Order: sequence, then structure tokens, then C-alpha cells
Amino acid sequence: MTNGSSCTTEITGRFIDIICAVAGLLLLAPLFAALGLLILIDDGPPVFFRQTRVGRNGKLFRIVKFRTMRAGAQGAMITTADDCRVTKVGETLRRHKLDEVPQLFNILIGDMSLVGPRPEVPDYVELNTPLWRTVLKARPGVTDLATLLYRDEERILADASDPITLYRENILPEKLRLNVGYHLSRSIWRDAKLILLTIYYSLLPARFNRSLIQRAFNARIVDA
Repeated sequence: MTNGSSCTTEITGRFIDIICAVAGLLLLAPLFAALGLLILIDDGPPVFFRQTRVGRNGKLFRIVKFRTMRAGAQGAMITTADDCRVTKVGETLRRHKLDEVPQLFNILIGDMSLVGPRPEVPDYVELNTPLWRTVLKARPGVTDLATLLYRDEERILADASDPITLYRENILPEKLRLNVGYHLSRSIWRDAKLILLTIYYSLLPARFNRSLIQRAFNARIVDA
């Protein structure tokens, strides 16, 4: 791909992101209000949770989510399915991925895209490794193939004797290689399918089927 066509693709993708973010924020305004009220009733303020993540080319930014843990809760940066820090409302939000909806604001200001590698906390990012450098060339996204395939990640971690080690040494490297593989065959149609499946499994999490997703995208794990 030439620099010119790459630039055009970048501009087109950014335009689509902005349109979708604006439309999403307008259409989902009642949902924002309802979820915010539920969070306040369940555990009080604040409604939103902000955390530093590593974005494109290693640039740090603040990701925005609905708060799903008890206010002031401390502990590991990863969350398991049985995490006692998660509130009652937060458990439902996490199961349906509704806590991620405020990232439409991150898309609007340019920190994120609809589709792209999920941004990690700085402690888990190794900027000097070829794999991370390859992944960080892309703008981070609300969803990606690795995130969809691992939408039950919290349950997997809950079954592990050492969830932090499992995440750092097994799950995260595989997700990064999945990101590289998806990028090699990325298209607007594959992105659209990915977004639709993300919404589908968010609405109906009990129907999650990893094997079906792998076949649908011919998921490739690529070394980099």
C-alpha cells in the first residue's frame, strides 16, 4: 500500500469513527442517563472510571468507562469473574460490556477508534519489543478480534491459580499476535462484521461461541 492510499484510508476511517461516535452518543443518551443513575443508586459517585492506557505509538491517554467497582477499591489491574471489588450493577455492565460505551468520547477526541487493538495499562506494555511496536502502530479500539475471542477472559482468569501470570505470559501475547494477524487482512467489511458480532454477543452473552468466531474470521496468530 502506498503512502497516499494509506493516508486516504486513515482519513476515511477517522471520518467513519467520528460519525459513529456522534451518532452513538446521541442515540445512547437515554442509556447513559439510566446507567449513570443505577451506578449512583448502587454505590454512589463517581459514575465514570478513568485509567491511563497506552495508545498509538506509545502515547498515553485516559480511557473512560462506566465505573463497575466499589469506589476507592484497590487491587490487581486485571479483573476475574469472582472479583469482590465489582458492584452488583457493575457485574451486569461487565457481562454485557456496557461499561465500555463511554469510550465513544475517546473515539470522538481521537484517542481511540471503533476497531483496533485494545489499549493496555503501561505496566503490561513492553515498548522495546517488536510485537508491541507492531501493534502500537494502529490506533487502539473499543473492540478487536482478540477482545471478541476473549470476551470470557474474566472467567478464564478466575479458574487460574495465578491469574496475573496467566494473563501476562499467555493470554496477552496471544491477543497481540491475533491483532497482527487481523491487521494483515483487515477490511471495512471485516470491521463491520466484527462490530456486529461484538454487539450481538454483548446483548446475548450466553450465546458466545469462540469456535464460531474463529471460523468466521479465519483467525490467524502471527509472530512479529
